[in-house]
Amino acid sequence: MAFNLKLVLKALLFSSNQPLTIKDIQAVFTRFHEKAQVPASLAEGGDAAEVPADDAEVAAAALNPVEGSAEAGIVEGGALSLTPEDPELYSEVPALITSTQIREAMDALAAELRAANDIYLLIDGASGYRLVTHPRFARWIRILRDEPPPVKLSQSALETLAVVAYRQPVTRSELESIRGVSAEAGVNRLLEREMIYVVGRADLPGRPLQYGTTDKFLEFVGVKSLVELPASDVLSPRQIDEWLNHTANVPAPSDAEMGLPLEEGEAPSPLSEPVTLEPAGLATEPAAPDASFSDTATPDAPPEGSEPTPKPQPSADNA
Repeated sequence: MAFNLKLVLKALLFSSNQPLTIKDIQAVFTRFHEKAQVPASLAEGGDAAEVPADDAEVAAAALNPVEGSAEAGIVEGGALSLTPEDPELYSEVPALITSTQIREAMDALAAELRAANDIYLLIDGASGYRLVTHPRFARWIRILRDEPPPVKLSQSALETLAVVAYRQPVTRSELESIRGVSAEAGVNRLLEREMIYVVGRADLPGRPLQYGTTDKFLEFVGVKSLVELPASDVLSPRQIDEWLNHTANVPAPSDAEMGLPLEEGEAPSPLSEPVTLEPAGLATEPAAPDASFSDTATPDAPPEGSEPTPKPQPSADNA
């Protein structure tokens, strides 16, 4: 019977409490062949001095199990586990398992679990492959572990998380400029949930903190890397840069737009004709005085058609 790679991978996934990467699985097969050479050399009567002491003791115990022990029951065909002579598991084990073979076997195993509607699911996360319980059994597991139900992220926190994911590394001031509101509460909540972390400090005045997403965020959205995030025309770095530059260079509003009184010579609106002011150093010639407003008083002329009033003649006494 040919070697069943898929069955061995399933056993490794069940026995591991950490995600398994392709390198971890390849290292298991490498150690399998290294340990398989030790009993073979002892069975052929090889020099035991060349074998390390620890490996020699393990190999001797495997060849001569103590009577009544669990190992002896396994070798004699006990029903607790498969025997080492099982050809499906221990015969014709390839010396090299390629990453393509591991991926194909994992994909087939994941498809079988989904088709069987099993309680387990195989996911390929950012940290590697692992078996997880189906989400529909989450309530029973929380009751078993006496855990509270998970707290959902608010809409504000989700928006902040999306900006960090597409813009990282990003500072808090950039978050507030993009969203238009304070980002302190959302950033603190995401830090508590370990969705984001402090990447470093920006080369800006004050050296503000920069934030980025964690591997837990990748598991939260179900992707292995940030490259797999859906493309967004709204949150693309180029458009965000243009928007930030535009908002940073907005001209200050005029007094008329703010409802303030206009200064001397200022037009009431930008659409009015420009007003030119003469320099203060240039003096204009005074206008000619109006004859009707002359300072010199003139005697009133007699009305037309009337005789002039005769002047009094001097008397003889005065003469």
